[in-house]
Amino acid sequence: MTKVQIRFQLQRPLDNAGLTAIATANAVYGIQKIQVAPNLDALTVVYDATRLCPAEVEAALTGAGIPIMSDHRV
Repeated sequence: MTKVQIRFQLQRPLDNAGLTAIATANAVYGIQKIQVAPNLDALTVVYDATRLCPAEVEAALTGAGIPIMSDHRV
């Protein structure tokens, strides 16, 4: 397992629905941890790079309904 960390900027601060969506994204095989920034404007995702690539992590987040920026990383 190769743990990699990637940070995503959010389009807007997370609300209750966004926080619930994190649970959906966290269930994706290969995602180890999703941490919300204290001011709710960014996410840090720890994932297994032998299972997922950055584009797949981004797709998991957007598929769960998390409002990340289209240019995604900060």
